[in-house]
Amino acid sequence: MLTDLAFALVGGKQDIRIITSRMAYDDPAARFSAHENVNGVRVSRVWTTRFGRKSLWGRALDYFTFYLSATWRLAAIISHGDIVVAKTDPPLISVPAAAVAKFKGATLINWIQDLFPEVACVLKIKGMIIVSPVLRRLRNFSLRFARANVVLGRRMAQRVIAQGVRQETVTVIHNWADGSDIMPIPREQNRLRQEWGLRDELVVGYSGNMGRAHDFTTLVEAASLLNHDRRIVFLFVGDGAKRGWVEHEVKKRGLNNVIFKPYQPRDRLGQSLCVPDIHAISLQPELEGLIVPSKFYGVAAAGRPTLFIGDPAGEIAGILSAGGCGVSVRVGDADAVVRNLYELLANKETIVRMGQNARSVFEHSFDKEIAFAAWRRMLSEGVTSQSSENRMRGIQRE
Repeated sequence: MLTDLAFALVGGKQDIRIITSRMAYDDPAARFSAHENVNGVRVSRVWTTRFGRKSLWGRALDYFTFYLSATWRLAAIISHGDIVVAKTDPPLISVPAAAVAKFKGATLINWIQDLFPEVACVLKIKGMIIVSPVLRRLRNFSLRFARANVVLGRRMAQRVIAQGVRQETVTVIHNWADGSDIMPIPREQNRLRQEWGLRDELVVGYSGNMGRAHDFTTLVEAASLLNHDRRIVFLFVGDGAKRGWVEHEVKKRGLNNVIFKPYQPRDRLGQSLCVPDIHAISLQPELEGLIVPSKFYGVAAAGRPTLFIGDPAGEIAGILSAGGCGVSVRVGDADAVVRNLYELLANKETIVRMGQNARSVFEHSFDKEIAFAAWRRMLSEGVTSQSSENRMRGIQRE
């Protein structure tokens, strides 16, 4: 997301610098240069430890060392009148960003992908309940100091405003996908589908991070109920903290209707997202308003319907209902998943219609140019008029 936005803005008057780490999202051993100019964007990659995402404690240490290195680097390059955009990976990076921005006379924009420490409390991360009041106060300081807080949906906006943040500083700008890179591909023309040995089956796909915020029990139970039916296949593409659990359950249950694939490179993402006939997206109901599953935007761009497992009144469920581009079931209701899949299997035209609706909703609301226009408008109308210079500094970990 940050890369797309930086490249979109660099053609204007902004001098854009990115502070990030030297690690790759899915490969802690990968090494990148400390300084690089990428398409006109100057990138500073700071030192961190390299434990990766498999261990919570190792990940926490990676975050801590990033806080130190990124804060030091930001203080070195920031000037009065600059605009600092702070994302939320690692959590609370907005706090040191706010402190540096305040000291240097810069403007802060928080780009909120998730709300921490609330997410950690819901996921019952050890010790978080004890320290969360202090962390929340620190986080709220950075939200109230910011000139703007960009959130991903109406439920998240409500959560932020409930923390005492001024409503006029909260702006909803959805995440996005690239509608020119990801376009609907008919199943018979998809080389990747053929390469993976998928032909006439109804393919139910899950693509992206298999993290703690998502429910997989319902989907695995549905696969177990459908294990006898060779007409339906479940495809998991990606990795994450829960992939090991899913693989273990599939093996333990003896399921032969489940396929696993690794993350796909970006140049194959369009084909990969078009392999499934319907995509499963899930979110623990307690996390509504704290997280918005961004994988939905790529699914919609691919012209595929969504099976959402979570709160039927949630952000994604509301989009699916209003746009006629998918169905929602509650967490734990594997029978409802099976019923919906059988209905779609018996009515292939419904899959086509919902997929067309998904692409239409995407083009109207979630294509990247729509988001870029919203960012430019916010920067020009709400922020840059307050700045003596027109430069941006973006901070995220990886």
